[in-house]
Amino acid sequence: MKAPNRLQSQLTDTQDAFDSVAADYDGPRGNNTAIQEMRAEMWRWLDASFAARSRLIDLGCGTGLDAVHLAAQGHEVTATDWSERMVARTRDRAREAGLDMDTRAIGAHELQYLEGSFDGAYSNLGPLNCVPDLGSVAVECARLVKPGGRLVFTVIGRYCPWEVVHYARQRRWARAGIRFARDTVAVGMNGHTIWTRYYTPAEFYAAFASTFELEVQRGLCVFVPPPYLTWLAERHPRWHQRLWALDRRVAGWPGINRLGDHFLLVMRRRAS
Repeated sequence: MKAPNRLQSQLTDTQDAFDSVAADYDGPRGNNTAIQEMRAEMWRWLDASFAARSRLIDLGCGTGLDAVHLAAQGHEVTATDWSERMVARTRDRAREAGLDMDTRAIGAHELQYLEGSFDGAYSNLGPLNCVPDLGSVAVECARLVKPGGRLVFTVIGRYCPWEVVHYARQRRWARAGIRFARDTVAVGMNGHTIWTRYYTPAEFYAAFASTFELEVQRGLCVFVPPPYLTWLAERHPRWHQRLWALDRRVAGWPGINRLGDHFLLVMRRRAS
């Protein structure tokens, strides 16, 4: 287990990294065309997973795109993020949309500060890859989410064939294998460091298995290139759409559902 001072240093590094990009994270860095398409897939599963007017927690809300989308549909969203500047962006976005939203500058590792009973929680595009203790997140989700409630998470996966091929072709062998590390690794962004842990779906779900039942497991961007290769989509738009159609069709198949830039899990809270 990491020493507390090292752990806090890593959390602060990650917080500083996201604070540094909050002002422009709705642009190409955090919301390019590929990410928008991934977000649309997530919204499809959120819409299918939560009943109307659910009370939800957003774990790692970023600039508030998901939270405002759901709140505009009538859900009551508590939006949380470790980056205070991201939370400020969410608060501003909600206000501009005429929404009264509960926003909290707390990380997913600090859910003990939340109280209440929720119909579910969601986390999109990898915030949970940055928490130091996934088991504690699972414990707090079990405390906060009602029996029968759902968790919908997209998580950065361990096995991304596109990434391995892309960096291997450049002979950047260390970068090609970074996702295979079993501990947190330093990932650069905007001159800062995001401390990231990569998971397989099985590794991730193991933290939640005692209190949540797995309902859905799918790869995300299995055949579609990951967001940092968006130039491929721009150069070959027809093939890009065909690859998305293939992703939607087969990314839930056994074996394939372990692959992709991200994976998506839907879990239901077991009865107490």
